[in-house]
Amino acid sequence: MRRLCALASLAALLGPLAAMAAPPPPPAETAKAPPSGAPATPQAPAPQAADPTYLIGPGDVIQVFVWRNPELTVIVPVRPDGKISSPLVEDMVAVGKTPTQLARDIEHVLAEYVRSPEVNIIVTNAQSAFNQVKVIGQVARPASIAYRRGMTALDAMLDVGGLTTFASGNRARILRKDANGNQQVIRVRLDDLMKKGRAADNPLLQPGDVLVVPESLF
Repeated sequence: MRRLCALASLAALLGPLAAMAAPPPPPAETAKAPPSGAPATPQAPAPQAADPTYLIGPGDVIQVFVWRNPELTVIVPVRPDGKISSPLVEDMVAVGKTPTQLARDIEHVLAEYVRSPEVNIIVTNAQSAFNQVKVIGQVARPASIAYRRGMTALDAMLDVGGLTTFASGNRARILRKDANGNQQVIRVRLDDLMKKGRAADNPLLQPGDVLVVPESLF
């Protein structure tokens, strides 16, 4: 009985000492706030949908992406003859097709080697004249501009730096070929558009258009 009492007394004495000697628990980690004024971590931009009406042409560079088959995924140029070559697909005509049409054609060929192939075509560098708008004549920087969906005459003029001092903007014209290859002439009053903001003089452009700005007669 005396031994039990002695052990109880010893335990009561050592308990507080052990608690004092034990290292304190590590502090809980807290999220560190960014320094004041520091830029937020950039987020990856959301992918934009490709223009479904885009027609592939010579000089374009495209990515052939084959889902679950990285060895078949390549970036290739569209050759001057209008064709491309990728693994298992040789001399496929690409010119004149939309990315979706070309993807379906490649899937048809790959189906002989790959089970249920899924192909995406991405135009990584649009260089084809089929998808450019040319602005020539009395503008600050005559140029060929990559066509973009919804592009207007005003967009094109801003891209080339506007009219020169000697331009006759109200005699400008758009040269366009129709589906049969016949040339159409569309009159554009660029002076009224750019100086008066007349929206009626701001037509939509199409791939292959040539915007001509003549010189003033006096």
